[in-house]
Amino acid sequence: MILEVKNMSYYYKSQRDKLILDHVSYGFECGKLYAILGPSGSGKTTLLSLLAGLDVPIQGEICYDGKPITTKDLAEHRCHHISLVFQSYNLWTHMTVYENLAFGLKLRKIPKDQIRADIDKHLKLVSMSGFEKKYPTQLSGGQQQRIAIARSLLLKPSVLLLDEPFSALDAKIRQQMREELKKIQAELGITVVFVTHDQEEAMALSHRIVVMNKGKFEQVGTPTEVYDNPATKYVASFIGEMNFIEKDGKTIAVRPEDVAITSEPADIQGCVRTIMVLGHYVEVNVQCGDLVVKCFVDRDQSERLTPGDPVNLKFLKTHIF
Repeated sequence: MILEVKNMSYYYKSQRDKLILDHVSYGFECGKLYAILGPSGSGKTTLLSLLAGLDVPIQGEICYDGKPITTKDLAEHRCHHISLVFQSYNLWTHMTVYENLAFGLKLRKIPKDQIRADIDKHLKLVSMSGFEKKYPTQLSGGQQQRIAIARSLLLKPSVLLLDEPFSALDAKIRQQMREELKKIQAELGITVVFVTHDQEEAMALSHRIVVMNKGKFEQVGTPTEVYDNPATKYVASFIGEMNFIEKDGKTIAVRPEDVAITSEPADIQGCVRTIMVLGHYVEVNVQCGDLVVKCFVDRDQSERLTPGDPVNLKFLKTHIF
């Protein structure tokens, strides 16, 4: 484990009765990409701040490469092991791209020739070669984010931390930046931990997803594990889309793609409420009493349905909570 949290808790000193992080434990492996996923207020950014050494746990400890990080180690931890990229990029607007990138290297007294070579290498890595003389205000949001990531990588961290890195970007640029981050992480083989509230982003990018809820780790696993086998009703509702049917004191959870529309006797009956074409698949909402069940079907089947049609729904795979 490159980074490990052990029984860690944290609260704001002004709110001692409210734990922001509640006895969490987990180890981050070398060379993996982790998504910290959860709603606002779940403790994601606080966790990132603690991992970066910007705050100190109230209880428990953080270990780097198997050794606990003490208060006197924090400065070295921040400077040499961990690099944090903020949502706002934090580029100096009065400096060119080159000057922004060179600043940290100059503080480390790296020779000028080596600085030039390192900057050229990292600009190429983030597909920004030729932008050295530009100022941040002359760049798009996606380009600024690439420079912010390059600046962090230039310091050769063992762990790169990203706080909601793509939330301010439009959908197309966000998709490009996701692909860029995955490529960079694979090429460098470093550990990346990024905070997001976007489940699609977490599913697409990460090797492991940490689902947070009210300061606790609700579930940790691969994207497939978390999606296919949610450990709790909270995870089931937060990751992907899910139908919940209350029956006999239990909650049956079934994903829209696991609901088959059939004319044969099945699990539940209803009438087609709406039909929406969403590209290569179609969303069909079926009114079953007071409940609306969402189904994903192919285009061919949807063309045989019209609103008001009576249908039977068969659940192909369910989770019981």
